[in-house]
Amino acid sequence: MNDLKRSLSEAAAAAFQAAGLPPEFGRVTASDRPDLADFQCNGALAAAKSAKRNPREIAVQVVDILKGDPRLASVEIAGVGFINMRVSDEALSARVREIAGDDRVGAQLLEQPRRVLIDYAGPNVAKPMHVGHLRASIIGESVKRLYRFRGDDVVGDAHFGDWGFQMGLLISAIVDEDAFIRALMDKLPEAPRGFSAADEAKVMAEFESRITLADLDRIYPAASIRQKEDPAFKERARKATAELQNGRFGYRLLWRHFVNVSRVALEREFHALGVDFDLWKGESDVNDLIEPMVNQLEVKGLLVEDQGARIVRVAREGDKQDVPPLLVVSSEGSAMYGTTDLATILDRRKSFDPHLILYCVDQRQALHFETVFRAAYLAGYATEGSLEHIGFGTMNGTDGKPFKTRAGGVLKLHDLIEMAREKARERLREAGLGAELSEAQFEDTAHKVGVAALKFADLQNFRGTSYVFDLDRFTSFEGKTGPYLLYQSVRIKSVLRKAAEAGATAGRIVIHEQAERDLAMLLDAFEGALQEAYDKKAPNFVAEHAYKLAQTFSKFYAACPIMSADTEELRASRLSLAETTLRQLELTLDLLGIEAPERM
Repeated sequence: MNDLKRSLSEAAAAAFQAAGLPPEFGRVTASDRPDLADFQCNGALAAAKSAKRNPREIAVQVVDILKGDPRLASVEIAGVGFINMRVSDEALSARVREIAGDDRVGAQLLEQPRRVLIDYAGPNVAKPMHVGHLRASIIGESVKRLYRFRGDDVVGDAHFGDWGFQMGLLISAIVDEDAFIRALMDKLPEAPRGFSAADEAKVMAEFESRITLADLDRIYPAASIRQKEDPAFKERARKATAELQNGRFGYRLLWRHFVNVSRVALEREFHALGVDFDLWKGESDVNDLIEPMVNQLEVKGLLVEDQGARIVRVAREGDKQDVPPLLVVSSEGSAMYGTTDLATILDRRKSFDPHLILYCVDQRQALHFETVFRAAYLAGYATEGSLEHIGFGTMNGTDGKPFKTRAGGVLKLHDLIEMAREKARERLREAGLGAELSEAQFEDTAHKVGVAALKFADLQNFRGTSYVFDLDRFTSFEGKTGPYLLYQSVRIKSVLRKAAEAGATAGRIVIHEQAERDLAMLLDAFEGALQEAYDKKAPNFVAEHAYKLAQTFSKFYAACPIMSADTEELRASRLSLAETTLRQLELTLDLLGIEAPERM
């Protein structure tokens, strides 16, 4: 079931071919002037240049062929050879009836689905998520939903930051601070004989009582500063990192507690945002792969000694910027972040064998990923082009710099979500909405409004751009905002409830009025928006469609009475249009990770 743009493109391609010209010139797009036409084809201009002919002469040939198409009410030439097409009411009515009867509301499935793994969010052990994690989480979640909806076999991986030097810093700082844990670590340098599961449970319970997430939040920043000022502490942290990675028993138990307590908080924040993962794999999961991988890189002749370190050179002739080598083993003998990323690619190939891996990470990490990807291609761990960094800009304050608290610190994601909830409560009360809801229903609605405000404010922008954080504007029920979309969704639900209470039923869709045409045309444009978002890994095309759909329904509702329609058939047709709009709008919102309440 093709949308009108595709089916008319096929018709135009056939017309160009019948005129003795390549069919690719028949590409049809939505009209730049919807007041004049629904669609346009500019292929005659390109064809004229290629064939060295007059473009209007070519357009005349193509139009003469297209005039026989029953789907077109008119097909005309404008200017030097632009072809304008207007779809007939009958064809548009038939198309919208197809959409209304389709479980996917007009969206197609891919002809050749792929296995895709999406790496997003990137939370870290011992570090509460902050606003910097917001974009990675919600963009990655939306891309995952979009790819899955299109038919791909998709796995989302949080890629937990649970390994490396920061773990050594934490262990060293806690050992210094807590005499009991220090003594315990001295007793457990290696896996002790006779140490039972019950003994292990007692140790883990002790950790739970002595080290909370708040403690980790306090200890890690202080340890990070301390290692810059205290060389002896830094060296102990390096040694602790190596001992942890080599399997020191006590350190492994302590590290496991760090992971457990951190994950509880992370899952809370992700759940609040409507974000979920299929995998919670961390950097630690590939630790056992690193040594054999390094040996393999050596056998392949890719490892090079450089000032005591071991690197893989990835620069290529013709590079427009310097691409540094991948540092695989440091001069101290430690595996680096790039090493872990390379081993992760190897692990993913073995466990899932994806056709494509997408990394939804800050655009400022672009050079790092270019280095890792090139090393993976050289090593044969991935095929060229199967690894892609889908970067994003920053969420900025009014000063144009990455958003900070008033005190200048990084705002925790938990605090940001609560700020959005509180502002949503305020907005609902200002608008006189939610007064009939129970307290629990009101809180649920406020949460959905707050999350919609945060998500839509982000996702309406192309991911590569930065934007200014403005919670007052984001939470408004007017304008291009998430709350506006929720309000329109709830409004349609209210219309349909009242119709059901009155015994009115939906029926066969027949288009007559211009406002009906506009809504029908937008419903048909859903597939095009999805394809654009899919191809560019950019949810803003879906967000734009959702906003236009909500706007266009509002105009339709004002211009075309439903319950007071002149005839029962007209009322039934308009109810079907309303039902179809709601289904497509809620599906579109779901692809953005936004949930609409039933009432406000």
